[in-house]
Amino acid sequence: MTGSQSTRRSADKIDPEQLTIVPLRHPWRWVAVALVLVSVAGMIRSAISNPEFQWPIVAQYLFNPLILDGLWQTVLITAVVMALATLGGTIAALMMLSPSKLLSVPAAAFVWFFRGTPALVQLIIWYNLSIVVKDITLWLPGVGTVYSVSTNDIMTPLVSAIVALSLHEAGYMAEIVRSGLKSVNKGQYEASACLGMNPSLALRRIVLPQAMRIIIPPTGNETINLLKTTSLVSIIAVGDLLYSAQSIYARTFETIPLLLVVSFWYLAVVSIMSGGQFYLEKHFSRDEHRINPGITRAILGNLAKIGRKEALA
Repeated sequence: MTGSQSTRRSADKIDPEQLTIVPLRHPWRWVAVALVLVSVAGMIRSAISNPEFQWPIVAQYLFNPLILDGLWQTVLITAVVMALATLGGTIAALMMLSPSKLLSVPAAAFVWFFRGTPALVQLIIWYNLSIVVKDITLWLPGVGTVYSVSTNDIMTPLVSAIVALSLHEAGYMAEIVRSGLKSVNKGQYEASACLGMNPSLALRRIVLPQAMRIIIPPTGNETINLLKTTSLVSIIAVGDLLYSAQSIYARTFETIPLLLVVSFWYLAVVSIMSGGQFYLEKHFSRDEHRINPGITRAILGNLAKIGRKEALA
């Protein structure tokens, strides 16, 4: 018997239960955790003990009817703008992916302009559209003016906000949808064509379901970002959450408590939206967590065979 064989025999006789497992220590990690806890505790203590925060006033205005109306307006604007932006962004993404330059170039120019200019600038431009366009007119050849209305009557502050933010967000959504569609392998298109599917049916049944796992995460982030961006509409006197708080503290001079109320409601809505995004991502990625029982049994059987062979050796 050679030395290596005797060493292996003696190693096989060691009882694993007698071995002492010493976990790897991370002293600096605990130092970092302690520093973070001390910092958080200090900030909480400062916020509670500082009388300038005026927490009783915060509690007083938390469920104020004017604040709740502004909250509802903010959520409504976010929902409408995101629906319009998703529709417009999807159309723009499909146009950019078109082989026709007559479709792809205008779509790329649309994304370039509305994604490249600040949302606040677009908001002010649409709000002041009546300066350059006095009337919105429907004119038909051979018929003449069918309908005409003053731009000021159409472009109210709320409509201006929805139009400006929808176009701005559509530029971002176009890139998100385009990246999701391009992530699907070209073989999927070819396979759907072999099954006799037309392009629109293949897009709905084959391509989009696979692209959604790429589209959903950035879309959720963009929706949360849009919720906070709606605070810009207070510039043009739309009665959103921030504008409602501003209208109160302009009379009472209780600026910090009202801004804390606004922050609380934004955080509450963002938390709900984050939870919805998590479950939506989980729904569209459910096939990644599904394990075929037959494959599992085969893997376990192979592992058992390997273990018996090593025991016999």
